[in-house]
Amino acid sequence: MASQNQKRCSKLWRICFGGWLKIVTGSLLTYYVVFCLDNEMVLINKEMPPRFMYPQEWQHLTIFILLTLDGCVEVMSKNVPRQRWVVLERGSTALAFYVLLLLLVSHVQVSSKMELQVHSLLILVVFLLMLVLTAELWACGSFCLQLIKTFLFLMMGTWLMQAAFILFRPVSGYPWEDDDISDIMFVTTFFCWHVMINALCLVGVYGFSSFWHCYYSPSLRLGASKRVLYHESSSGTFYQLLQDADDQALLPSKSSPCDRA
Repeated sequence: MASQNQKRCSKLWRICFGGWLKIVTGSLLTYYVVFCLDNEMVLINKEMPPRFMYPQEWQHLTIFILLTLDGCVEVMSKNVPRQRWVVLERGSTALAFYVLLLLLVSHVQVSSKMELQVHSLLILVVFLLMLVLTAELWACGSFCLQLIKTFLFLMMGTWLMQAAFILFRPVSGYPWEDDDISDIMFVTTFFCWHVMINALCLVGVYGFSSFWHCYYSPSLRLGASKRVLYHESSSGTFYQLLQDADDQALLPSKSSPCDRA
């Protein structure tokens, strides 16, 4: 039974959930952009002189294709080769954010004042995230970089949702005014609120996890070390030695001749 559970855990460990999530999300968004437009998704019209059509939609399509390809690289890196290529995964993600930054900078050229303010703050987050991902190529084990990366990903996700409500579905039902300086100022205020809330959430989760790990689950550290040794050893020798040591510790020790005397 224990060996079967270990096999199941090892199979689940091999599944790249993040990569498959990127593939599914990118594919669905690509399908939406290509097939759910009111008009046909064309690159150049048939008029003379010809002109490019739907520039923003084509930029969105490029971003979603990049997301799908990044997920494919992550899945292949974890399942196809005998050893996982972590550097390839990180390089693919960093390259995707380089392209994303270029597209966002070009995306704001035809934006209104409100869209420009929203996208400028998003560009700031993407730029910082690009720097962190680039630094991780040489310092992949840095805890500070991982913490900053997690925070920036939180910022990017929550701000994208906030941008959707600001630009497309305002909560009040009335669109934000480009000529109203108070609306533009409150966009920056909302962004600062996102920074504080995400930072508090990250500190709260990390603090609670550390407190629980240190004071309520001290046995998790021994179990984690056993699992690490089991995964690092192809034959499972280290893990078997640890089990044998635990079993011997539980057995009653034989009394020596001196004790019998």
